[in-house]
Amino acid sequence: MNLSAISSALTPLHLRSCLISQQGQLVLEHYRDVHTVDEIAKINSCTKSILSALICIAMDMKLLPKPDTRISDFFPSLKDDKDARKRDITLRHLLTMSGGWNWTEFGGHNSFPRMTRSPDWVRFALEQPMADLPGDRMEYNSGCSQLLSAVLVQASGLPTAEFAERYLFGPLGIEAYHWEQDPQGIHTGGFGLSLRPADLLKFGLLYLHQGVWNGRGLISSELSALSVQPAIDVEAPRRGCYAWHWWTDTYAAGPEGGSGASAGFDYFFAQGYGGQFIYVIPGLNTVVVLTDDKRKKDRPPVHVFRSCIAPYL
Repeated sequence: MNLSAISSALTPLHLRSCLISQQGQLVLEHYRDVHTVDEIAKINSCTKSILSALICIAMDMKLLPKPDTRISDFFPSLKDDKDARKRDITLRHLLTMSGGWNWTEFGGHNSFPRMTRSPDWVRFALEQPMADLPGDRMEYNSGCSQLLSAVLVQASGLPTAEFAERYLFGPLGIEAYHWEQDPQGIHTGGFGLSLRPADLLKFGLLYLHQGVWNGRGLISSELSALSVQPAIDVEAPRRGCYAWHWWTDTYAAGPEGGSGASAGFDYFFAQGYGGQFIYVIPGLNTVVVLTDDKRKKDRPPVHVFRSCIAPYL
């Protein structure tokens, strides 16, 4: 790893934080402000990957059934919906955002803002019309995440945040956090969680080690691996594939990396609006955390990892 090259590339971007762990060592720790190390901040859609971990834990505990279980078991109203396609939507479809609803997160139907203005987010997500057969196409849909959070509450009998405290945050030593809720008190599945950068790194390391933290298995190796495998193709301008509320991609050395670029590698990552990222690169035993808080006009491009870090790993 060429740390000096990475530091030089990142310096002009003035990121809120950048943490890199390689081979079990924290090799780079940068904070724009000295207070950032102890401050929680919104991780936006990285919340989805945290939720994915909680769903995996609940499946390991047999609180939740297998991924191909139909969600009508949790939302009986779907059995009476006039569109029979809704009866075939499964937990796996929610996790891979391939439920088939006619949903555009922003722009078009503005589905996400409409959901967050509605009095019942779960009902809103369930009642949206269908556009595809379940499993045919990935459409980014935070309504799927809210449904998963509601499923977890039903299955565990606990609020999502309390389940996280017991089975994920507690074991990882994550004590400082804030998690928003919908009007029914269900914690937001697709956004709304605030954490410290160092705690994002812990979460990435948990997945690097296939669900094991300090010798204790928090997530089974089977589900920790399955949940980050490419599951469904994404459509342009996005790249790579989608997994269970994780993104996956490949970095190929070449013109993109310039001279001295590293060899290619596969990776998976959590991504949140505004520059929040957790990258896990198993082949290099590396985790990279990036966070930011700038306004849109001052924000670095989303490809910071691929242009400023990946070539030098």
